This record gives sequence, structure tokens and C-alpha cells, in this order.
Amino acid sequence: MGHHMKRIVLAGAAALALATSAAQAADMAVKAPAYAPPPVANWSGFYIGANLGYGWAKEVAAGAGSMNGVIGGGQIGYNWQPVGSAVVFGLEADLQASGQGRTDTVLGVSIDQDIDYIGTIRARLGYAPGPWMLYVTGGWAYAKYEVTGTLAGASVSSSTSHSAWTLGGGVEWMFAPRWSAKLEYLYLDSGDVNATLFGVPVAGRLKDNIARIGLNYHF
Repeated sequence: MGHHMKRIVLAGAAALALATSAAQAADMAVKAPAYAPPPVANWSGFYIGANLGYGWAKEVAAGAGSMNGVIGGGQIGYNWQPVGSAVVFGLEADLQASGQGRTDTVLGVSIDQDIDYIGTIRARLGYAPGPWMLYVTGGWAYAKYEVTGTLAGASVSSSTSHSAWTLGGGVEWMFAPRWSAKLEYLYLDSGDVNATLFGVPVAGRLKDNIARIGLNYHF
């Protein structure tokens, strides 16, 4: 075989090897799985959850200071997030027992004040470009307020469930496909609250601040 023929054979072998390598690379590119970005969280749907927090309310009937205590309960709600939008519309209702209370002595009368439970029905408006949502909330609230006066061993109680308005806001994190955690603040203002002790009417106003954490399961 002449030198010219050897060069042709070598060139052909090199071209064949290059073509085979290119074909294998192209085949690998076709077979390689395409990158899929993680799914974007969507907040639409019903949810149910629990909450735990702390409340400090301005006293209503006697003395000075605050009625402080632990609160805890549950919530249920619905979110709607239009497709392609970061805006979330929602409605939430909650009910929680309250340990807020205080005791004062006025003119020889021991006065115990307690908030037994608090509930709200609120609209929510959130901004959620991903798994985090910032939101504002507001609506109607109600609270059972009870005051007990004790004088010379005799006690008289008066209780009322009073309506209030509430405003607040918070942040919520969708940390798993069906689970979210939230941190929330609410302010409640009941307006005038009236009670009667030993035939004496007592008027005041309930202003409550609530900070709480919550856990929600989304259906």
C-alpha cells in the first residue's frame, strides 16, 4: 500500500471515529432528562389548622395595667390565587380559648377580669410570588369577657360576649406541598363593654393585642 493510500485510510478512520463520537454525544443529549424547575406554590384551596400565642389586653373595669395570658385554638379558611398571579385572596375564621386575666382590689372589692375566648371572621389579602406569603387581614371579632367581684366572702359575676373589629397581618410559609406555618399579629377593639357588680354598672373598653404562630394543612 502506498503512502498516499495509507493517508486516505487513516483520514477515513479518523473521520469515522469523529462521526461515531458525535453521534454518541447527540444520542446522550437526547436521552438526558430535561431540567424541570421546582413547582411554584399555589395557595388556592381550603385549609385547617391550629394556633398558639399570647395576648395582652388593656384592662376594662378596674385598676391599671393589662390582662395578659396564653391563647390557643384553631382556624379554618379558604384561599384563592388566580393563575399566573402573586395575589392571594382569602377568608379565615378562628376560635381560641384565652388565659388572659387580672385581679385588682378597688374600695375593698376584689375584682377578677377574664377573657374566656376570642374568635374572628376575617378577610385576607396576600402577596405570594413563591412559597412565602405576606398578608394583611381584618374583619369582625368577638370575645367573652367575664368580671367577678368579691366582697366579704360574697361573689357576683357578670359576663358578656362582645363584638369587636380586628386588623392585623402576618407572614406564612408553604414548607411542604400541603403544609404551611405562619406568624401573625392581630389587634382587637371592642368599643364599650358594660358589666354590673353588686348593682353598680361598670363600663370600659377592651383593646387586645395578639401575637401567635400557626400550622395549617391544605386540602
